[in-house]
Amino acid sequence: MSMKLTALAALSVAAFVAASGAPAGVVSGQYIVVAKPGADAAALARNHANANGAVVSHVYTHALRGYAATLSAAGLAAVRADPRVAYVAPDQNVAADAPAPGAQVLPTGIDRIDGELSSTRAGDGTGAVNINVAVLDTGIDVRHPDLNVVGGVSCINSASFDDGNGHGTHVAGTIAGKDDGIGVVGVAPGARLWAVQVLNSAGSGTFSSVICGIDWVTAHATALGIEVANMSLSGGGSDDGNCGATNGDPFHAAICNSVAAGVTYAVAAGNGATNEATRVPAAYDEVLTVTAVADFDGKPGGLGSPTCRSDEDDSNANFSNWAVSREDQEHTIAGPGVCILSTWKNGGYNTISGTSMATPHVAGTAALCIAAGSCGNSPAQVMRRLRNDASSYTNRNPGYGFQGDPLRPIEGKFFGYLTRAGLY
Repeated sequence: MSMKLTALAALSVAAFVAASGAPAGVVSGQYIVVAKPGADAAALARNHANANGAVVSHVYTHALRGYAATLSAAGLAAVRADPRVAYVAPDQNVAADAPAPGAQVLPTGIDRIDGELSSTRAGDGTGAVNINVAVLDTGIDVRHPDLNVVGGVSCINSASFDDGNGHGTHVAGTIAGKDDGIGVVGVAPGARLWAVQVLNSAGSGTFSSVICGIDWVTAHATALGIEVANMSLSGGGSDDGNCGATNGDPFHAAICNSVAAGVTYAVAAGNGATNEATRVPAAYDEVLTVTAVADFDGKPGGLGSPTCRSDEDDSNANFSNWAVSREDQEHTIAGPGVCILSTWKNGGYNTISGTSMATPHVAGTAALCIAAGSCGNSPAQVMRRLRNDASSYTNRNPGYGFQGDPLRPIEGKFFGYLTRAGLY
């Protein structure tokens, strides 16, 4: 299993471009220990710390049962031999793949998916979409005036979950920028945001830190009402069709358990212009995997002129990964991901590109659909409704789509239909 995740972030930031194409790498000496059913994860971690010298960094009790730790070669062998242990996986690296407007701006991405037509939008700054969304990323700017950040957690041993990078704040603004007359407006304006910091200020982290975030979301999903989670990050790996039990993938196991707890995940397809089946969590069938569409004017028809990049208007973004297999096509959907204006750290705003930027358009659409009572009661129903609605609307209104969607296919490359927020 490949060993590096990257947050599929702004292509305008050189570090993100490098991260998204960097070779996978194992975190030397660091492992994720998955316990067998019925084992007490905390007790197992304590036992292995005392008997085998495990230096424990995280204990997982909800999305996964087990722990993350640094182990010597002898300690690793002893832990693997423990009959309470299902498997041990090496930890992997992860990374995060315009001036502030004086008056509120409708970003082109929100316009393109008709987010301004949503029945949930108050329009006067007084209303907010009644839903909780978790953003697993670099944190969120907790003091940003355009965001309703209600809490969070740091899984990287930081003193707070405030965003020192900007990537997570950008994602958060596209999901839920307030409809308040300043800055930008998001797909689900004013939705309550939970900052789950799994990447550091350089935009990097590990599988173990991401699993920590998934575990936190799963543990608090019911009490806090978290129904949607956004993960604009990516790493090498694949889907074994068995929630990680066959290929020993604790990341996949955690996702499956979190989805079973009722959380709908929108994740980035990846920026490598390749098959999404080679990237995780994009490859996992249990999530909505989001490809990127280039749009420069917020309107269909392919008439917009390029702004911050040279992609063709209303076409698949030239960096976006795509689906190939039937299984992957069935959980893939598209969102605007080129030259997206959104919130940024330190109370600012920024225009950047990537499947990271496409993903929150879909997470926000899922939030709208759930808040409107239109999507059923399970992540599978949410995923099916969003994809079916996008397909049905585009087939009735072909001009809404883009070059590369299933009505205008590119051989061997499935980008899905463009999500439409205006339906909810």
